[in-house]
Amino acid sequence: MLRLGRPSDIWFKPALSVVAAVAPPNLTLLALGRLDLAMYTMAGSLCALYAHHRPYAARARVLALVVLGMTGGLAVALLAAALTTNAVVLVAVGALLAAAQKTLCDATRIGPPGNVILTFISSAALFAPQTLGQIPGHLGLALAAGAWSWIVGMAPGLLRPHGPERRATAQALDAAAAYAATRGTGEGHARARAAAAAAVHAAWQTLLSARGGDTGRALERLLVRAEVALAAPVDTDPVRLRGWARALRGTGPVPRPHVLPADDELLGVDTELASPRTSLWRRLGPLTPLAVRTALGCALAGYASLALGIGRPYWALVTAASLYQANVTLTWSRGVQRVVGNLVGVLAFAVIVPLAHLHPAALVLTCLALNFGAEALISRNYWLGSVCVTPMALLITEFAQYQDAGTLITERVVDTLVGALVGFVAAVAVTNRRSGDRLDHALTAAERARETAARLLARPRPAPAALESARRRLAAALVELRATADAATGEWWQRALPQERVVAAEQAGHRTLAATVRRQGLLLTRHNEARAEDVRP
Repeated sequence: MLRLGRPSDIWFKPALSVVAAVAPPNLTLLALGRLDLAMYTMAGSLCALYAHHRPYAARARVLALVVLGMTGGLAVALLAAALTTNAVVLVAVGALLAAAQKTLCDATRIGPPGNVILTFISSAALFAPQTLGQIPGHLGLALAAGAWSWIVGMAPGLLRPHGPERRATAQALDAAAAYAATRGTGEGHARARAAAAAAVHAAWQTLLSARGGDTGRALERLLVRAEVALAAPVDTDPVRLRGWARALRGTGPVPRPHVLPADDELLGVDTELASPRTSLWRRLGPLTPLAVRTALGCALAGYASLALGIGRPYWALVTAASLYQANVTLTWSRGVQRVVGNLVGVLAFAVIVPLAHLHPAALVLTCLALNFGAEALISRNYWLGSVCVTPMALLITEFAQYQDAGTLITERVVDTLVGALVGFVAAVAVTNRRSGDRLDHALTAAERARETAARLLARPRPAPAALESARRRLAAALVELRATADAATGEWWQRALPQERVVAAEQAGHRTLAATVRRQGLLLTRHNEARAEDVRP
């Protein structure tokens, strides 16, 4: 749980973006002597953490929705704070907001940092002194900072407009190369195959959301090579795939591999031939147990903090909200990571706080450095990023006025332990029995997709577009099956899972995928591949 992984390929992008988004508003407030308003500008500034993996056309929409969602949650919190000071009522409002934010972020697959930032801002605002007359101005500050975050998030597109698509394709090529290196046998090949299938599927979703132009077509051709490796690892050269991936991560032209017989047919398939999109409403249904867990856990954590006399119950509430993952096993792991990171973080705060108290400017600059550190480290492991997030959150409470460091440390440690313990108990108490039903549905979908592809293969001359559509649908169904099976395996208190049926469905599905690849003429002989040019300008 605490092992450090490799940093994200783009760790520096959210790290630099959040600094660029937070610095101008905070420095402006510092110059005006109104750092007490920083919480409202931070609401908008932290939106710069989202959507870095999306193509810029999609990113523009997602960032705008994040800013609106952040402002909406803040508006509800400020209104509640203005109407009542009853802590019991405010904790209930915070728990319901946290559940709604968690459910919507998971249903829309917004990506990291998910609901935690939204819940942190709205929960803190619930316990900030507020009047009805102040709300429009405070929301205006959040919207203005959010607009600046939108600009920061979109600015890299001016220099590298296809950067996200290139990165997604490169990740798929690397994952396919790792699987091809196993030759489809040996220990760990199944895990490598699942990882490669997920990376290829994610890359297709990225490309299809920004499809168009010569660059997009060239990236699609490379992604086809990753699919070939997935279907026929023995006939694939991993070194060639890794070379293309390295080239995509640079700033040079997109590599142009040797044209395969079916390239034109593949690239002529419409976007709807990708995996079928499920409506938002249908995705919300299976998330009901997770929403109940979040609401109950956050409420109980906040009330436990109040019972202990802690002045900031929203810390316990946010701790509980940050725990909930796809299943109980992952929730337990996140709880351990959160506790370890926060405990180390309060020690870091004890070291940093004397420096931050030297001058308000030192306070602002220290928070900026911690913002950068959190985003630079969190992709290696959640607990490591929390080491920076914790002192940053404590310092933000001092923007209005300096407070006793010992009291802050004590309250944060207690709230962390209370939030993690109560939050996990709620996760255990609210069982997700729907995970078994979801696995049954995913199995049925994968088996039907395989049967459809097999029927097409049995025809003497299947329509190329129909065969390609069936292949993509089968690939997407297998990715969904693996993700659903992993999530269901980590739950408890449920009926026995059909593990043998899952394995059989995956094996049959991948054999059918390989057959469709061969039928489409996507494989070249080793002799022809060796004679083909690696890269064409």
